[in-house]
Amino acid sequence: MARAQGARAQMALAFETVYGTPPAGGFTKMPFASTTLGAEQPLLNSELLGYGRDPLAPIKDAVTADGDVVVPLDAEAFGFWFKAAFGAPTTTGTGPWTHEFQSGAWTLPSLSIETGMPEVPRYAMYSGCVLDQITWQMQRSGLLTATARLVAQGETVGTTTSAGTPAALELKRFGHFNGAITRNGTSLGNVVSADITYANNLDRIETIRSDGRIDGADPSIAALTGSIEVRFADSTLVTQAINGDPCELEFAYVLPSGESFTFTVHAVYLPRPRIEISGPQGVQATFDWQAARDSTVGRMCTATLVNDVETY
Repeated sequence: MARAQGARAQMALAFETVYGTPPAGGFTKMPFASTTLGAEQPLLNSELLGYGRDPLAPIKDAVTADGDVVVPLDAEAFGFWFKAAFGAPTTTGTGPWTHEFQSGAWTLPSLSIETGMPEVPRYAMYSGCVLDQITWQMQRSGLLTATARLVAQGETVGTTTSAGTPAALELKRFGHFNGAITRNGTSLGNVVSADITYANNLDRIETIRSDGRIDGADPSIAALTGSIEVRFADSTLVTQAINGDPCELEFAYVLPSGESFTFTVHAVYLPRPRIEISGPQGVQATFDWQAARDSTVGRMCTATLVNDVETY
């Protein structure tokens, strides 16, 4: 008997034309490190009396379909996740192409994602997936991955794939070594680590349905937050925090082959941190920043991806 192994797991993704309806084709094979995407339906214990000490059979509750997908930050596949987070990009160029994703869209596209375990076989199609949150960390070393949190409408399980033969992408992965951070156009030094979290703060439409699924997931006020841990070498960030002025932070990755990813936060506000001296080692400070809409640019953030993909 074959046993399912993560090493043989597959994932394919396609954007939907109609929410909750998987497209007939157009799927793309996606690289991923792990996933908790799945559907669950809890059981409700019977509360009825008069039938003895042994309980009556439980009944099914509503279906919940959601989970996280851990994906690499790469030059091509990562654009699909940013399209899910921000909507379709504005694409320019003739190869390589420049894809610019902007925050603030009122509607977000939905996706169908199929995860396959061919040994069993089990192919689970999650339709009506909307991206709720995406987060990643910048640091000196280690594997560079992002976590995409999804809210799905439901799950359909079969023994054969519904994604056909998905298109393959060339994996050109960014690493921490390729990263850089700038503040107002100037390199920001002494940074130990940085966290970035963009959230659409989805509102699940939990209407009464015979299948127990949700009717949709609508984006509400977005949030862009994070933290920067720095070696305390000057008072630039502390002075900004005290004055309450915003700054522009840019998190960028560039590959030697020319592909790049730039995430620009146009108006970052810093809190006044506690500066602690915990021992003879160097003093570090952590700024838990928040972003807001920049009145000049007209949005909160911009993600720019330069690669060989013509369209998303």
